[in-house]
Amino acid sequence: MKVTDRIKASDDTLFSIEILPPLKGKDINYIYAGIDPLIEFKPAFIDVTYHREEFVLRKRKDGGFDKVFTRKRPGTVAICAALMNKYHIDTVPHLICGGFSKEETENALIDLHFLGIDNVLVLRGDNIKNESNFIPEPDGNKTSLELLNQVIDMNKGRFLDEEIENATASNFCIGVSGYPEKHFESPNMTNDLKWLKQKVDAGADYIVTQMFFNNEKYFQFVETCRNMGINIPIIPGLKPLTTKKQLTILPKVFHIDMPDDLVDAVEACKDDKAVKQVGIEWAIQQSKELKKAKVPVLHFYTMGHGEITRTIASEVF
Repeated sequence: MKVTDRIKASDDTLFSIEILPPLKGKDINYIYAGIDPLIEFKPAFIDVTYHREEFVLRKRKDGGFDKVFTRKRPGTVAICAALMNKYHIDTVPHLICGGFSKEETENALIDLHFLGIDNVLVLRGDNIKNESNFIPEPDGNKTSLELLNQVIDMNKGRFLDEEIENATASNFCIGVSGYPEKHFESPNMTNDLKWLKQKVDAGADYIVTQMFFNNEKYFQFVETCRNMGINIPIIPGLKPLTTKKQLTILPKVFHIDMPDDLVDAVEACKDDKAVKQVGIEWAIQQSKELKKAKVPVLHFYTMGHGEITRTIASEVF
């Protein structure tokens, strides 16, 4: 079932989660262990992230080095199918530009269509580590808008091979990302929102936001979007703090601000156990306020920590 159809069918705020594929060599039971504690809250859907390749330098016998590419967290499509089979819950695989040709993207979409998966979240994706700028594949999508348009073309029965006739159209519900505190590469918020509006006008069905810790940032973002004519669902993404290091790591990686009260509370903690409790309590209050405002879904970035998200959900749902 499409994400947007689930939202339309519900009179209350839905609950959803996002998970990471396990590292290569790990068992899928790692995934199940993180999801099992959350099933009682009936997740409307489960997002599964996609990870691009990274490179490592491997020393040769002659003393030189080879640049070897590896994908550390493979298996997104298979995990989505396994979760649907085990839990009978809709899954939302992420699709990214980085590291994929358009042909590889098309084949992934065909696999998803065959499996009955009718939701995708399209993203440009991150840079390869140690590279300052995003570099697409020579024959890949350069931007999330290009990737979005490729999915839309398949929804219209248009494939890369223009000689294919009478092709069966897919029917993907397409999500895109939104940034209440703007994407770090955008020169300002106005420019970032214009880019988002292009994706909505092209045919995006819903928006999921990057994590934020100040609900006013989300509410202002939604208001500005509505004033621009962006009227599709805007789903808030939430992540509880769990360690003191995240006070510096998260702003650096995701370019977000931390509220003064949250920073003060975390800095006063003696250890990460206390930080985790502060993070849970903050996320509970965030969630309650958002639910009271009748947001369509509360989407939790679990990072595999099912018990933490369960503690929050038990106070909200």
